[in-house]
Amino acid sequence: MQQRDLLIDIWKNLYPGISTQSLENYLLTFEAGQNDKKPVNEQVDWYKDAVVYSLYADLFNTDFAGLTQKLDYLHDLGVNCIWLLPVLESPMRDAGFDISDYTKIRAELLDKTGKNCDQQIFRHFLDDAHQKGIKVIFDISMNHTSDEHPWFVEASKSKENPFRDYYIWSDDTTLYQDARIIFKGIESSNWEKKGDQYYFHRFFNFQPDLNYRNPQVLIEISKVLLFWQNAGVDGFRADATPYIWKEEGTECENLTKTHLVVKFFRAILDYVAPGSLLLAEACQQPAKVVEYMGSGDECQAAYHFPLMPRIFKSIAMHSGKPIEETLSGEFTPELPESGQWFTFLRCHDELSLELVYVTEEERKYIHQQYCLQPEWNFRLGEGISARLSELMQRDERRILLAFSIILTLPGTPVIYYGDEFGKLNDEAYYNEMISLTGKDDTRFLCRGKINWEELSQNLANPDSLSSKIYNKLKLMLHIRNQHKTFGRGSIEFITLPGAENGELLSFIRSYEKEKWLIIHNMTAQSKDIILPAFAWNSEDVFDNILPGNIEPYGFSWMKMN
Repeated sequence: MQQRDLLIDIWKNLYPGISTQSLENYLLTFEAGQNDKKPVNEQVDWYKDAVVYSLYADLFNTDFAGLTQKLDYLHDLGVNCIWLLPVLESPMRDAGFDISDYTKIRAELLDKTGKNCDQQIFRHFLDDAHQKGIKVIFDISMNHTSDEHPWFVEASKSKENPFRDYYIWSDDTTLYQDARIIFKGIESSNWEKKGDQYYFHRFFNFQPDLNYRNPQVLIEISKVLLFWQNAGVDGFRADATPYIWKEEGTECENLTKTHLVVKFFRAILDYVAPGSLLLAEACQQPAKVVEYMGSGDECQAAYHFPLMPRIFKSIAMHSGKPIEETLSGEFTPELPESGQWFTFLRCHDELSLELVYVTEEERKYIHQQYCLQPEWNFRLGEGISARLSELMQRDERRILLAFSIILTLPGTPVIYYGDEFGKLNDEAYYNEMISLTGKDDTRFLCRGKINWEELSQNLANPDSLSSKIYNKLKLMLHIRNQHKTFGRGSIEFITLPGAENGELLSFIRSYEKEKWLIIHNMTAQSKDIILPAFAWNSEDVFDNILPGNIEPYGFSWMKMN
């Protein structure tokens, strides 16, 4: 009953003066079936020990039947959580983030012919993944829908239609003028005309924003979360979290009532079955992002967006200082006990350089260092659309260095599909999707299908780029999975003698009685190393440190005895 009271209290703060009766009627559905609640997850903070692999199901291996066939591949690699990039019903003009039905998996993902649309196929996939110890999370776009969603279709019919208030409409475009245009260079306004009025959108013009001032919208999206929680999904990436609530005279980002909406979603998931993950997609500075974890009552985890570009900056500068500065207490606040950062080597599609979390000087520097082709430019310099191997000029040493950094820093690492074997940009897929969507979205370069026959041949060749990356990364993942220190431990940056200029990124990870000394050579030259006395009896699990020396772009994970 405590959780029920919390939900009602949040409602009253969101909608003062509006009766709670509709909410209470909704909650009665669950109270009547208390004995049928899903069991609580055995470990509610399972996400702290996860290695996440993000993928588009169709591009990974055709459909969910194909993905199910590759679960052994992922398990063998060392993955224990799959993040499904958009899978819900959609016209696919924005890779599935434009949702047209929140309660259905896209037909072509259930069967490549699109004829066998049995939703149980997805549940069979979930069962098989869980049997292999693999959790499954997926995207829910809570801020907007497709303009083909039945709600919007109905809303477009007339001002009197009851669904009209599910979205934000205006007679002109003067409202919310302080809200920035997120897709600069692609969209020129946050308003799109439909009939005799305009509707508000923060992303593409075919993605109208939902109106959370209407309490029915809150209830409907809550129903969606509970529907998939009951189906067995282990968590949700809450897409575009900061933009949920709008108020005139503000930037329409990070507003107080946005946090109340997130608290409501977390409370209702916990009300039914604690342990479902809410992962905030908040492209903000860490101090703002941490606010989406609340006091442990909002999202359990969030992406550390500024860390990602500064990993690339550090490798280009041959200095670990930008990474160390980013994770310092002055820049990255303490998390609530249940909180966790999700770390990654691109925003699943592009190397994002939004000025929300990098300076203009940093943006220019990283763009100059890594945007090696004009067509990689995304959002007028605020992103680079290129695969990890392309950004690193197909140099397996720098690719593996980047992976080692992300796997040993605090947080839960995310691996983007194909990066584990050095997948390249896919220009054919990019051109195909431009024709389909009518939008020159260069992020399509970073997608494309996996050619499993070709991959098998490459992995069988020990001299191929794919084999060199895959085998070393697999070893790193299996070592990480055996030690909770990497997902839960503290970090202490240290300066080794003779490495005061940051050329060696070194730190100690500690958890309970376990300690690791991690060393990364950020330069293209071998470096002399003088180990501190406390590390003399340490074991280097990769044997990368020869007597007093570490190879160019080399790294060492040393477990202290």
